[in-house]
Amino acid sequence: MSSSLSQNTSRPELLARKRRLRRRQAFTRTLIGIELALVLVPLGIIVLWALTNAWPWPNLLPQDLSLRGVEQVFSGRQNMGASMLLLSIGIALACAVITTAVAALACRALCLYRWHGRNAFQFAALLPFIIPSTVFAMGVQVVFLQVGLARTVPGVILAHCIVALPYAMIIMTDITSAAGTQREEAAKTLGAGPLQMIWHITIPQLLPGIISSLSMCYIMSFSQYFLTLLVGGGKVQTFVLVLFPYLSGGDRTIACAYSTVFLLITFAVFFIFELLLRRFGVREEESLYG
Repeated sequence: MSSSLSQNTSRPELLARKRRLRRRQAFTRTLIGIELALVLVPLGIIVLWALTNAWPWPNLLPQDLSLRGVEQVFSGRQNMGASMLLLSIGIALACAVITTAVAALACRALCLYRWHGRNAFQFAALLPFIIPSTVFAMGVQVVFLQVGLARTVPGVILAHCIVALPYAMIIMTDITSAAGTQREEAAKTLGAGPLQMIWHITIPQLLPGIISSLSMCYIMSFSQYFLTLLVGGGKVQTFVLVLFPYLSGGDRTIACAYSTVFLLITFAVFFIFELLLRRFGVREEESLYG
């Protein structure tokens, strides 16, 4: 008798919980749908404009489709072809790898060790994040002119690394502190050498931060305009230097064509980062634990 009474009283509560759960799921799905719409609708408009020659207001659909923008992107005229695109990707990849490596080493020294001048070093590493970008870019240009790095590809890469370093350090600081040295010390007691610890333990532990840092540094370098213009002096032509005049000049077809290629390249590089590093981490974890 008492058991049936408890079942009868719990059944309405169970139904109420299910209704609340459905409402929460519906609310969550609505928010996700709104977020996806806010992201995908502008991207779709950019892609449509890249294939459009005329889209007068207030028409909802393009009036004249054309491949003029796509042909301009891959034409090769005025150094606007594949060579310029590959140079931009190479500069961004070099900046991402160098900056992430420097940030990983610097964060390890800051998070796991105590030494004199530690706070001053941490503040100096974050200075490019604090100083206004225009002032910082002009200062970098003056220094690079004196040392002969201006108007060169290595100079542009180094300038991008300086700007991206604070962001990489912010990303790597938390994960380095969370990783600690316990697993490395355990491996050392089992006879692992320094290279084995780095390859099998340190890198897999820092893998999420490495992926995030590589992605952030890559997109910052690939989209860097003002610093590239000053340090490169117009001699180092990157993708953004070609894109920006079309954005400011009002030719939406060519600007959107360049923007579409920009998005595709960025997504492709992010996918490669994720795929390679995830596979690397899984392989190392399997080899570590048998």
